[in-house]
Amino acid sequence: MRTVDTLLNMSKNRSRRLRKKLHLDEFQEFGFEISFSLPENLDSEKLDDFFDQFLVEAIENNGLVFGGGIGRNSGGFVTLGKRGSATEEHRERVKNWLSAHPMVADVQIGELVDAWHGHDE
Repeated sequence: MRTVDTLLNMSKNRSRRLRKKLHLDEFQEFGFEISFSLPENLDSEKLDDFFDQFLVEAIENNGLVFGGGIGRNSGGFVTLGKRGSATEEHRERVKNWLSAHPMVADVQIGELVDAWHGHDE
């Protein structure tokens, strides 16, 4: 049985079906990393409220999905919630929302990277 790594290293003459399955070339999808800090003394109710607000206003309202964690040092990966890629506009929207929130500090938004194969592909 071939592994994904083996398939990725095959010649560049991949069929359209295989490129789609492996999210390569015209099917490549991009996302970005985020990280930020929240106050240490935040109780669990306020943390839950912040997380709900973040997910609805910054993520879901922009057609995005977030995988990661929320706590004192929060972070994760953001990408489009359907087939396709996050864009520079998505990065700016999330950055602006986080930067404008009074509880958030140390906002860092990563560059767009391949959401399936990381930085190297």
